[in-house]
Amino acid sequence: MRSEAGLFSAVLRHWRSRHGWSQLDLALAANVSARHISFLETGRAQPSREMVLRLGETFDLSLRDRNAMLRAAGFEHAFDEPAFDGGLPPPLAHALERMCAQQEPYPLIVLNRHYDVLHTNQSAARMFLHVMKQLPTSVNMMRLLFDPAVRDLVVDWERVARELLSRLHRELLNRPNDAGLATLLQSLLALPEVPKEWRQPDLSTSSEPTLIFRVRYQDLELAFLTTVTIFNAPQNVLLDEIVIESYFPFDDPTKEACIRLARA
Repeated sequence: MRSEAGLFSAVLRHWRSRHGWSQLDLALAANVSARHISFLETGRAQPSREMVLRLGETFDLSLRDRNAMLRAAGFEHAFDEPAFDGGLPPPLAHALERMCAQQEPYPLIVLNRHYDVLHTNQSAARMFLHVMKQLPTSVNMMRLLFDPAVRDLVVDWERVARELLSRLHRELLNRPNDAGLATLLQSLLALPEVPKEWRQPDLSTSSEPTLIFRVRYQDLELAFLTTVTIFNAPQNVLLDEIVIESYFPFDDPTKEACIRLARA
């Protein structure tokens, strides 16, 4: 596998620029000479596979971006990029199913890096069907939130929508090469119901680790505390990117409504 001339050099300059580092800064962080970094960026030297991996780790790149850097240098990828269906290692697939079952009768949703629903437990499927009148197959959670039919069901929609758009802005700043994430954000910002002031990222407020989400269902107002789980030290791209959202009842009426739906 051969790289296109100059491709790795361009990728290296891109990530160094994104971090605001000089060649000396990168050299010190990666524990290599500044001369070698200069030679890599000008194409006078070709990196070894180990050097590419070291630079990817120094930049703290996602596993997908580390694979892309390896390909730019002419090497095969280092981290598998399996599909969700059948792609999880058996122990982790079993652990995920246990998590789904343990979360019952409250919702649990597995998302990819673009907020597409990959998997749900039975409670989440029921919630989609009863509250939002659709099954969660091929659903994008961000797009769903901005759907007019769903938007009217969400209590304090503006607060929730703005907080999630801010999250998307932050994620895109961390993953500037993610075209899918950029397309998702731009499509949401272009919607007429999104105020112009939301189109600029608000980085003055911290990103909360949890979110209170309230939705209207029949004559009830269901309130959930959402938490996010990710895998630590993943060794393939799928595990590096999937997000597990768990919804816990925030009050007794929500808890009782979830139990009733499970028995229906």
